Amino acid sequence: MEFSSKIIEQAVDAFAQLPGVGKKTALRFVLHVIKQDKYQSENLSSIINQLKTDLKYCVKCHNISEQDICEICSNAGRDETTVCVVQDYRDVMAIENTGLYKGHYHVLGGLISPLEGITPSNLNIETLVNKISTNAVTEIILALNATMEGETTSFYIFRKIAPYHIKLSTIARGIAVGDELEYADEVTLGRSLTNRIPFDSLLKK
Repeated sequence: MEFSSKIIEQAVDAFAQLPGVGKKTALRFVLHVIKQDKYQSENLSSIINQLKTDLKYCVKCHNISEQDICEICSNAGRDETTVCVVQDYRDVMAIENTGLYKGHYHVLGGLISPLEGITPSNLNIETLVNKISTNAVTEIILALNATMEGETTSFYIFRKIAPYHIKLSTIARGIAVGDELEYADEVTLGRSLTNRIPFDSLLKK
């Protein structure tokens, strides 16, 4: 793709770094920004900057937050004895949109994937174990994607928390194998949470 402007080429390269964005889509984004008035462009730039300067990770659950402790963890009405383990912020949003879960979360920040160089040490697993050992947690719900990486991560967590003899559940398989939580409809995801099953029952099959 040839560009008449170095600035446009650099902008296209920058947008093309976003997931799922190719050079042609990136060019459409750039041309749209060019057509916007100065205020809109400055506002977009300011918001993007705030994503890096004003957001942080909750010290309790690792969810993305504007405060040291996110709104869910600081909500006294939530059940802190139940912790739902998810991959990232998108899964928290998906589950919250069902309106059926009233417990706390623990965001891993990814899934174990040796091919991508992601090992357990790269994830927030040790802090989950610490949470179990120091808090009144009675149930852990594994709400990870029904993929090879999700299953591997779930089994690893199962082995890590086994010594604590805590109730460990996983969402029911209303979520098809290979699917990701963020793409599941709210009804299906809600039912999968409500009808969760003991994790060790999967190991006996």
